[in-house]
Amino acid sequence: MATYLILGANRGIGLQLAKQLGERGEQVIAVCRHGSDELSALPARVIDGVELTDSDSLLNLQQQLADLQIDVLVHVAGILRGDDLDSLSLEQMRQHFEVNTLAPLASLKALRGNLAAGSKVFILSSRVGSIADNSSGGNYAYRVSKTAVNMVGVNLAHDLKPYGISVHLLHPGYVQTDMTGHRGNLAADESAAGLIEQMDRLGLEDAGTFWHASGEQLEW
Repeated sequence: MATYLILGANRGIGLQLAKQLGERGEQVIAVCRHGSDELSALPARVIDGVELTDSDSLLNLQQQLADLQIDVLVHVAGILRGDDLDSLSLEQMRQHFEVNTLAPLASLKALRGNLAAGSKVFILSSRVGSIADNSSGGNYAYRVSKTAVNMVGVNLAHDLKPYGISVHLLHPGYVQTDMTGHRGNLAADESAAGLIEQMDRLGLEDAGTFWHASGEQLEW
């Protein structure tokens, strides 16, 4: 049994990850801003009231976890608000950076002491942030914030690999969640199952790489 910490676990992909990992007997700690009846019903320890963009909230989470060793840390939380060249706003771009780029970095920094040799970190990015894969434009705030978090992940992979801690970027697919307005070609439970396969498979030798939930390695 391994200990999984899921950041952003109250709905969608995060909820499904908590559900499926709990059902297979893992120790799951589900972190979120607001709890839900669905989350409370799972075999998981729920820590709600956590705002990942707030340093005091992260400090409180750090204190609640105390000396608990985390085997797998999964950062799921993110936002997506569509825009184009005419509608984009710098304020909205800053909000995306706060949630999608800076929060994963700040969370890892706060919880670094809970990781040990053999621990794995997974940041949910998106192939929409891949420069090589961009064939349509648009979605400035989301794309740029995900491109930036890819760099965060690779940097972390270099810095933590000497300690035996691996960091990976994962793309969940185009998933039917609240974030996408329930558009997409993949249900949240299907995406979560694919992500868990990759989390099981990837190790230190794969640190700093970018993978689709289907098992396809993605270009930057």
